[in-house]
Amino acid sequence: MEALPIELWPEGAPFAQGSGEEDRPAITPYLVEGSEPTAAVIVCPGGGYARRAAHEGEPIAQWLNTLGISAFVLRYRVAPYRHEATLGDAQRAIRYVRSRAKEWNIDAGRVGILGFSAGGHLASSAGTHYDSGQAESEDPVERESCRPNLMVLCYPVISFGEYRHEGSLTNFLGEEPSEELVRLFSNELQVTADTPPTFLWHTGDDASVPVENSLLLAAALSKHNVPFELHSYTSGRHGLGLAQTHPEAQTWPDLCARWLRRFEFAQPVPIELQE
Repeated sequence: MEALPIELWPEGAPFAQGSGEEDRPAITPYLVEGSEPTAAVIVCPGGGYARRAAHEGEPIAQWLNTLGISAFVLRYRVAPYRHEATLGDAQRAIRYVRSRAKEWNIDAGRVGILGFSAGGHLASSAGTHYDSGQAESEDPVERESCRPNLMVLCYPVISFGEYRHEGSLTNFLGEEPSEELVRLFSNELQVTADTPPTFLWHTGDDASVPVENSLLLAAALSKHNVPFELHSYTSGRHGLGLAQTHPEAQTWPDLCARWLRRFEFAQPVPIELQE
């Protein structure tokens, strides 16, 4: 059955500038059937906050399904929308999945977020800017926490400082953002001891998003004793996705799967497949 998008705000999203598809954030579910509740991961494709790359959406959800993880590809708003709307879309997606956890056979305590490039910035923003929900809200979705339980960040935009990706910064914050706003969304500066465990990978000569983005976040996670795993491959272009044809980076899905098992997100490897 074809996966169909579910609008996060059926009556119209906050900050909506119109009523077209790009004004209506949504998640497309790829659910895993099973007797026990599964973990879930929100997938944020990259695209410089100007678009959303297809190869970083559905194929990633299908890979997560092979690990026994239900996945949700997020159609978040991009330019001309700014950070208030875009981050709100990611936060709403996490809340929404938790609000329907019982219906979808999902463990609300195992909801993660995964992102590529600018989608990695969005995912890391969700992991460093969150709340526990509004208990008194009339909307049951808004009563849920929007803190992800873990993050997977693939060649992510992290910092809007020296190693920034100009297009992502401009599309997310506008032409002349304040220093305060730039600092607020340089997510390596927002890490605390409560930041979720994080898996990162990057290529050392990424010409679009410098590897220092991942290095800065890893250093901040280490400083605050947050569990993380970082893989830096010697060489490779930006935007590799599953990297199936890259001689080295093609290992990242297996490495990530092992890491996800450590945090009880992915199903254990069947005994007959263990070495």
